[in-house]
Amino acid sequence: MEELFGQFSLGLFIMQTILFLALVFLLKKFAWKPILDAVNEREEGIKNALQSAENAKKEMQNLKSDNEKLLADARSERDAMMKEAREIKDKMINDAKAEAQAQGQKLIDQAKAAITSEKNAAMADLKNQVSSLSLEIAEKLLKAELSNKDSQTKLVEKMLDDAKLN
Repeated sequence: MEELFGQFSLGLFIMQTILFLALVFLLKKFAWKPILDAVNEREEGIKNALQSAENAKKEMQNLKSDNEKLLADARSERDAMMKEAREIKDKMINDAKAEAQAQGQKLIDQAKAAITSEKNAAMADLKNQVSSLSLEIAEKLLKAELSNKDSQTKLVEKMLDDAKLN
């Protein structure tokens, strides 16, 4: 170290100091400012990118919760529609059954009425035929029986006895 101090030159030292200060000045004027601006700009860009990423993450969470809410609403609406459709189906089936039963009962009632009407008509026809046959038989019998007076008397007495019994 003594050698260094021994060779020390004050002019050289001043010259080196001036060159060093000039270099620092030039670096500060032309290099440091653009370098620092670039570093600051990059730092600002990174901050903005991080902020954008955070905003995008929040937006994605919001969209996800909105989607889940929409899905839940859609599911509940679908369930309500399905329930309503089932109720309508059941009502339609019950209405159709009731209408079919009413139609069936109406047809049964009409058939019973037709049967009763046919029965009454058949009975009336049968009565007419029986009465007409009875009249013919009675007429033939009366002609045969009334040809003599004794048989007429017996017939009248017999008819009177029969009439009292009925």
